[in-house]
Amino acid sequence: MQIRPATLEDVPAVLGLIRRVVPAMLAGGNLQWDESYPNATVFERDVALEQLWLAEIGGVLAGVAALTTEQEPEYAHVGWDVAEPSVVVHRLAVDPTFRGQGLAAALMVQAEALAKARHVDVVRVDTSADNVATQRLFPKLGYTLSGETTLQLRPGLRILCYEKRLVFRA
Repeated sequence: MQIRPATLEDVPAVLGLIRRVVPAMLAGGNLQWDESYPNATVFERDVALEQLWLAEIGGVLAGVAALTTEQEPEYAHVGWDVAEPSVVVHRLAVDPTFRGQGLAAALMVQAEALAKARHVDVVRVDTSADNVATQRLFPKLGYTLSGETTLQLRPGLRILCYEKRLVFRA
């Protein structure tokens, strides 16, 4: 497995991955994404900001995540100080063909490595309350559930917020 930053040339493959992920999400009752989000504009912006990361297996795109510093204002509803610097994982997705191979965990580890390199103490991530897989994964990786909110971007969805405080060793 290789984790690397994405380029604009990767965006069509990322969109193909999303087109395979969304039907699986919807079939499982997870309505966090649909045909309109996430889209090319979102991923092109991620690339321009150098925050889109890819997981590949054998040169094939298998997973994606945007590792940003952008915190939703609604995160304050779970008691987070949204002014506190953090690395925030958005748009985490694994191609259904590659599930169960540790790709989501590897992308989360990349987020932590990025945070440590930037001397940022916390990594945050949100997920739909209907996404059972991430609700199992995040605690296994040391993330704690901070609470529930809603997001203006996806009205009506219950969003669970997780964070991990990193410990730096000299």
